[in-house]
Amino acid sequence: MIISNQHRAFWLLAGPMIIGNVSMALLGLVDTAVIGHLESAVYLGGVAVGSVIFDFLYWGMGFLRMGTTGAVAQAHGKKDAREIRTLLIQSILVGLCIAILFLLFQNPIIHFGLALLEGSTDVKYYAGVYFHWMIWGAPALMILFSVNGWLLGMQNAMASLRIGITVNVINIILDIVFVVYMDMDVRGVALATVIAQYCGVFYAFSIVRKQLADDGGSWSLAEIFHLGKLRIFIRLNNDIFIRTICLVLVFAFFTREGAKFGDLTLAANSILMKFYLLMALALDGFNHAAEALVGKAIGAKSKDLFNKAVSLAMKWSLAFGLIFTLFYWLAGELMINLLTDIHSVRQLALIYLPWMMVLPLVSVWCFLLDGVFIGATRGPEMRNAMLICLLCFYLPTWYVFRFMDNHGLWLAFTIFIAMRGMVLGIYFFRIKKQDSFVKIKKYKL
Repeated sequence: MIISNQHRAFWLLAGPMIIGNVSMALLGLVDTAVIGHLESAVYLGGVAVGSVIFDFLYWGMGFLRMGTTGAVAQAHGKKDAREIRTLLIQSILVGLCIAILFLLFQNPIIHFGLALLEGSTDVKYYAGVYFHWMIWGAPALMILFSVNGWLLGMQNAMASLRIGITVNVINIILDIVFVVYMDMDVRGVALATVIAQYCGVFYAFSIVRKQLADDGGSWSLAEIFHLGKLRIFIRLNNDIFIRTICLVLVFAFFTREGAKFGDLTLAANSILMKFYLLMALALDGFNHAAEALVGKAIGAKSKDLFNKAVSLAMKWSLAFGLIFTLFYWLAGELMINLLTDIHSVRQLALIYLPWMMVLPLVSVWCFLLDGVFIGATRGPEMRNAMLICLLCFYLPTWYVFRFMDNHGLWLAFTIFIAMRGMVLGIYFFRIKKQDSFVKIKKYKL
């Protein structure tokens, strides 16, 4: 019964996050399906290249979600209501400042991004169109990053789920309206996303207001705008930021090198990456649960809660990795056919589909350990693992096996993911052996 209750408590956090993340991945699949059924592969390629540029911008800002979750979870474990409120506003303020910079410098950003990425003239044209429409959603998305991280740190995963589902349903409906019925091609996909994001912000604020009213506590403007506390918040997220930028570089490099093989290969890789992101976002649900539970355990200084959180996340992550491997083996071809009716793209995607059967079981460990280290606010280990795997494994593997063309690119990516899990595992067992996970690091002002 105790074990059953533990699993139930874990799933109360992981379940809503998995559903929310999968709905986000399904949104990406709908985007791909809508664009993939247009008459040319350049639309898919344009969205793929444009998405990489946004990955640089938005994934790099993922620290707003991840860093907020770990810090809030620890404050929640300490039952510090004022700190919980302070972290929420600080995260939103930092996010809005970043969004304003994105809007102000959108032209240099897109020109620089397109200069770095390969692709035909038509692909780059549609990537630029997609970017200039999508960028106006930046303020909304930064706020959603902060709010979702805060809600997860408060262990209110169900609220985060409701926000995600609302955004994605609105997005899917508008996708179909704008692209299918109004013939807006990539502009329609972008506009649908932007409108849905702002709708999500209004809904998120209503949820946060109720959460704050239920939890009590009070605001302290002096703490919110205290430069020392802001420095601590930013410093805690520096390492996560570097780690995330490196991860974005991996995907950008993958897209750039894949584009050298032509628009058809770029489109096929784009479809398979949607498969990978579907799996990644599902496994992220266990990652998020681990973040919240590990952070709370550290805030409460409980080694027992920490060990239980890691154990449960490990068991369920491995089970779901196996499920995704079987799913892509049995239904991969069907999914490809649903996403595009361009025959040449279908044939190429089928050639590289076996990599999707390998990657789920390889990816389990880095997703799981990311959650542990985020919840423990141990950014340096995450940063170091990412740098080691990028510079020592990913790039060298690609240049050694580039004679394999696109298969070599997928091989390099797979080895990178596998080694990241291994390096994080070495860090994990070393820190656990020292019995220092539950010791909260003190930062000097």
